[in-house]
Amino acid sequence: MTTALHYYVVHDGVGEPEGLLAEEFLLAGDHSCVGLVGGGWSRSEGRWCDASATSRRLRVDPALRARVTPVSRTGAATLYQELCGAALPHEAVLRTRFGAPAVPPSPPLLLHGREATPGFRETRLYRILFAGALTPGGLTALGEAWQLPVTGDLAGPGVRVLGPVRRRVGRDAFRWELRRIAAGAAWGLDVTCDLTGDRDDPVGVLLHGLTAQVRFQGLIPVTVDRFR
Repeated sequence: MTTALHYYVVHDGVGEPEGLLAEEFLLAGDHSCVGLVGGGWSRSEGRWCDASATSRRLRVDPALRARVTPVSRTGAATLYQELCGAALPHEAVLRTRFGAPAVPPSPPLLLHGREATPGFRETRLYRILFAGALTPGGLTALGEAWQLPVTGDLAGPGVRVLGPVRRRVGRDAFRWELRRIAAGAAWGLDVTCDLTGDRDDPVGVLLHGLTAQVRFQGLIPVTVDRFR
């Protein structure tokens, strides 16, 4: 079962598991991000509470990022059971502990024209922005998952784009590139969606799945922007 929430183990100052962070991107109808909310649980407090401010700080504070580890819901449930002897609450229950988003939803900023790739009804371009450093092992894992030959040295200043990867889902076509940006301080996954029909469900499924794959390699998703 695909879960909508992202989970992180939060470690204390000596590296021991101290709590959990569960968070969710709030999405517009076109699957771009319009907000981020979260809830946290710690052994010291023993209860779930609003942690939206912590989720936002995680994107800009390298010291905090060094203390969190992305996990699946199964991994979060196992740790929660070990720490407090109870089952991890359902996601609908966890959402009741989330606060309101800091910024009200706004329409996407479309920087390019709406012309579609020939043969398709609509073309969209998204960027999933990630904070953190991608390790050589993480790069190899993504290359294997995407069936992408990894070439070049990740440490080399000239390595900027990894991809593209191409997939077909029915009559729709998708391609994506993992791009190092901001002088190596962040990564962007640029996803182009060429759509034929009226339904765009595969777009949301793909963006969610790609975000999860990159997140499990240690990068922290920051936002999902749409540019076209």
